[in-house]
Amino acid sequence: MARLKSVSHDEELSLVDHLDELRSRLIVVVIAFGVAFAVCFWQNHYVLAALNRPLDGLIPVTLGVAEQFTTTLTVAAYAAILLIMPVFLHQSYAFLLPAFSPNERKVALPLLLMVPVLFVGGVVFGYFVVLPNAISFLLGFNAEEFNVMLRARDYYSFTALTLVAIGILFQIPVGILAVTRLGIITPRQLRKHRRYAFLGIAVVAMLLPGTDPVTMLLSMAPLVVLYELSVLLASAFDRRPSDGTDDEEDGDEGPDDDGDPHDGPGGDGGGLGSAEPNGRPDALRSPARTP
Repeated sequence: MARLKSVSHDEELSLVDHLDELRSRLIVVVIAFGVAFAVCFWQNHYVLAALNRPLDGLIPVTLGVAEQFTTTLTVAAYAAILLIMPVFLHQSYAFLLPAFSPNERKVALPLLLMVPVLFVGGVVFGYFVVLPNAISFLLGFNAEEFNVMLRARDYYSFTALTLVAIGILFQIPVGILAVTRLGIITPRQLRKHRRYAFLGIAVVAMLLPGTDPVTMLLSMAPLVVLYELSVLLASAFDRRPSDGTDDEEDGDEGPDDDGDPHDGPGGDGGGLGSAEPNGRPDALRSPARTP
């Protein structure tokens, strides 16, 4: 494995050098995953007990001879992916960061620190708030009409996908702060078009694995709060002078003061004509007499 080293923005690397660095960083991620997977499989009883906690005493069932073993392997892999996410993000940043200019790097570095924090926050919120309420609603829906037997493989896949999806959705502040700091969009535009953002959040929340209204609403609430907090932070960090550019971009500008001379009395030479130096309008002058 090639030695990992930081690359400056001005340093030029060949395609082979880039591929070699990418291979080295992928090896680091694979090694981290192997270690995390071994630990999670060794302590699988604690991992399974933690995942079964939202079931409130219900034990998932298996339907095959080897399903207990394969399900345990799958759960250990899911847990290992969650554990190595900071390592994966760090290696991704280290590989992509040289492509940024010094100014772009100043914008990117603080945002990169937010990603693992927000991801962990999303997973914790999903585990303690979304999953218990969503599972209670789904298992209790028409429960008197069904003999509920929860299959382990389906339940653990549902749990893992939900937690990862919520962790990714919690990255909304990073995206908003990035586009505002880079000047792609302004905080004022974010405030003005928030209804479209809320509609997008609702659509994304509908696509979560639960597909039930409880999961959707519980996921939407923090995302809306995160959006509003992101807009406030973007406004606080916005260093551009307030010169009215935002108004022009949003289409909220008032009447043009330098517009057509026939627009009204407010313009230069309005509806009564242009004023003479003595203040008398042209339109009120007596017609010239012909000799």
